[in-house]
Amino acid sequence: MAEGGVPYPSVFMVDSHAAYPPLPPKPRPRGWGGVAQILLFLLVGLALCGLAIEACFIYHLYSTQGSAVSGSAGMSIQDQEDIPKEVPPTSRPNPIVLPSKPVAHLTAGPQAPHGDGVMVWYLQTLPLLHEMEYKDGKLVIQKEGYYYVYSKIFFSEVNGAFTHSVCKATPRYLGMDIELLKSMRYHPKSGEMMSTSNSYLGGVFHFFEDDSIFVKVKNVTQVRIHSSTENVFGIYMI
Repeated sequence: MAEGGVPYPSVFMVDSHAAYPPLPPKPRPRGWGGVAQILLFLLVGLALCGLAIEACFIYHLYSTQGSAVSGSAGMSIQDQEDIPKEVPPTSRPNPIVLPSKPVAHLTAGPQAPHGDGVMVWYLQTLPLLHEMEYKDGKLVIQKEGYYYVYSKIFFSEVNGAFTHSVCKATPRYLGMDIELLKSMRYHPKSGEMMSTSNSYLGGVFHFFEDDSIFVKVKNVTQVRIHSSTENVFGIYMI
């Protein structure tokens, strides 16, 4: 204070050469670098979660197998045999279902009947022949039983008679054929044009093993073979 009680104002000294601390750097705005870090953290977190879930599944699987093994080990042999086992599927080499009984169906081909009138059947068109044997125009029975036999012949009606029959040959009666079915058509002489007709035979008979059946015609020149479906011969077990 000055004399007389008058106060002096405060005086401050300023040092222009004093060192001041540097100002803090301005914050950098968030750009693609911050977004990339966030995405990286998310991906790492998802990977860790996936590993944890997979570990839980593996633990559960081993726990289930261990309990199943221990349970089967504690079962008796009889109990284990009673458990149904999975049967592996069987492979079928051919999708076509085979007949359950002997059967045959033959069609006539380009070859003419024998001189004795026995019809000859064509085997080049995949005939139906199951548990039957074909030999020289005849079907040989392989299994004893009752069979239905049928035959159809397509022929031309000319002057005279036409005979169509189904016969049997058996080792029990050697030297003779037995007629099972027979059809006879007679066409009188006239001036009309030649016509065609069909003859169908069918019936049930009992056959023994090694019996043979065949179709026989009289006047073989009247048989017409234009299509494989016109002349047929077949048999099937009932």
